[in-house]
Amino acid sequence: MAKRSSTQESVALAFELLKRIPRHRKVTASELRNQLESIGIMRDIRTIQRNLETLCEHFNITRDERSKPYGYSWNKCGEGLAMPNLSSHEALLLSMAEDYLANLLPSNVMASLDGFFSEARYKLNPHCDNSKDRNWLKKVRVVSETQPLLPPKLDSEVLKAVSGALYNDRLLNVEYHNARQQTRTALVMPLGLAQQGCRMYLVCRFDGYDNERALALHRITKAVVSSFSFERPKDFRLSQYDADGRFGFGEGDKCKIVFCITKPAGYHLLETPLAENQTVEEFDEHYSISATVIDSLRLKMWVRGFGDDIWNVSYGK
Repeated sequence: MAKRSSTQESVALAFELLKRIPRHRKVTASELRNQLESIGIMRDIRTIQRNLETLCEHFNITRDERSKPYGYSWNKCGEGLAMPNLSSHEALLLSMAEDYLANLLPSNVMASLDGFFSEARYKLNPHCDNSKDRNWLKKVRVVSETQPLLPPKLDSEVLKAVSGALYNDRLLNVEYHNARQQTRTALVMPLGLAQQGCRMYLVCRFDGYDNERALALHRITKAVVSSFSFERPKDFRLSQYDADGRFGFGEGDKCKIVFCITKPAGYHLLETPLAENQTVEEFDEHYSISATVIDSLRLKMWVRGFGDDIWNVSYGK
């Protein structure tokens, strides 16, 4: 039984190494070891090197010995492993996904996809023929509806610990400071990770409480993954947490908002309504609008942003 287990582990290690050897660039044994550690496979550098030597003998893998550390890659004539030739459209999609998912996927998942992202970058590099697809990246962009702000600095180790605990349903010990610069420590149950504009938030339950709070990730100065796991609350859904306006500083309570707004300022609400039940009454120079929405601080700030263009605002049940 022990021999079978050892054989299975060797095969699994070889398979993970093969997946991470790129075709169009070289990777070192140290880089591969770091990638394996990110998914929980711990091996010393010598073990990695021995396995790479064996793989070079049995697969179409080249070892560049011109300088140390040696670099490994699939031979240009080789097909690689589980890495079919990406079409230009697939490369384009992967390249865009890498930018927008970098902070939303656990570090171990991003590491496991590194080979695909590298292949996509190569496919779209300036020396390839697919210029139309490469230039498409310069023609599309997600723009901000509010005043653009630079993103706060995130501690990479904190992000790694938070995403790891969230991925594996492990309790998390955090040290953080609030808006008043007061430092706190807590044991939390990580339930979700959300990006709002340039900020990221950890939705969690504090030990001893049954409600959820959102901690700004850049305010967490230290995070340590506990060895204790937990069962996710069956009544919690991150999508519902968002729908309840919790990221807009609301408590999930709904209200019927009624207001008058000038036509230039309010025309966009005819195209993008506040809610499914929105009603609009048109007058010569303004609209009278009513809709049922989540009552939140964000709603009040949105209203105030119209200044004198909005009046007779009421919030009812």
